[in-house]
Amino acid sequence: MKRLTLILLLAFSLSAYTQKQSDMKIKKPYTILVLMNASPQWLSLTREERSKFVEKELTPIFTRVSKTVSIQLFDSEYFHASVSDFMIVNTTSLDDYKMFIELLRDTKVYGTPYFEIKDIIVGQENLFEDFNERFKKDKK
Repeated sequence: MKRLTLILLLAFSLSAYTQKQSDMKIKKPYTILVLMNASPQWLSLTREERSKFVEKELTPIFTRVSKTVSIQLFDSEYFHASVSDFMIVNTTSLDDYKMFIELLRDTKVYGTPYFEIKDIIVGQENLFEDFNERFKKDKK
């Protein structure tokens, strides 16, 4: 009987450990909206100067974090009065996202500034479903 109890306890522990490891491996990506407004300093640059800045200053940063951070750039000046541009950033590593922002802070994006950061919004897709599943498991 002791042996059966020990085996059941071991099986239960192994099952819980495996579930915990499985949960840790699956990382739901974060989607981050960075809302920006172009400054007069940016707008006073020629289109060629803007392109060179993106190519020489921003593209290397995007490349540096590209293993874990994807960045999409959008224009919205035609549709919004105080947000002329925004980025959609996707990552499973908030540390790498923070590195991305720190690298941007070392450029004229923040420094001159070429853009005023209006807001940063972080979310995870359908996160409520994860919590619903967790609450179901906790009730058992």
